[in-house]
Amino acid sequence: MPQAAAYHHGDLRAACLRAARELLEEDGSAGLSLRAVARRAGVSPTAPYRHFADRDALVSAVAAEGYRELTNELATAHPSPSTPEELAAVAVAYVRFALDHPALFRAMFAEPCDPKSEERVAATAVISEYVQGIVRAAFPGSDAGALATAVWALVHGLAFLHLDGKLDASTPEIVAAQVRTTVNALFTTAPGLTTAPEAR
Repeated sequence: MPQAAAYHHGDLRAACLRAARELLEEDGSAGLSLRAVARRAGVSPTAPYRHFADRDALVSAVAAEGYRELTNELATAHPSPSTPEELAAVAVAYVRFALDHPALFRAMFAEPCDPKSEERVAATAVISEYVQGIVRAAFPGSDAGALATAVWALVHGLAFLHLDGKLDASTPEIVAAQVRTTVNALFTTAPGLTTAPEAR
């Protein structure tokens, strides 16, 4: 039986997560349930419960995957940005990720999750530390936690404004230009961002 083979080989959890992400991309969160995931993965209706206590636990695991992928995209854009242009490149990568994976992005930020999910907490901590690292490098001596929240709120807001059609997302070039203009408008007037900080 397919479900027995999947469980025996230890990839039932991975199969469920793949199925969940496929369902998200096809139907959005409304069609996501453990029963639907079981059907898509070709396992018994109770099989997903071996790894996920409920829908919130499943969404938390999907969200954790998304956070890890987003962190990789941001680090690829620039591992340690300290100038307006470098910050803009990271912001563009963030918004691009949202537009390339809209259902996953909404699941990451707009769906109820299990607040006790260690996997999700760990994945969000990594991306939070990345943002705080940007702030510490660009604004030495600042309240890194508070300023990181402000930076994240700006870029996150841009992502949802594009996702929800409030800003033109017709081409990647238009999106990138809008995001760069916004980030530059905010940060070019801030001390410490017009040039890279001195090596310490």
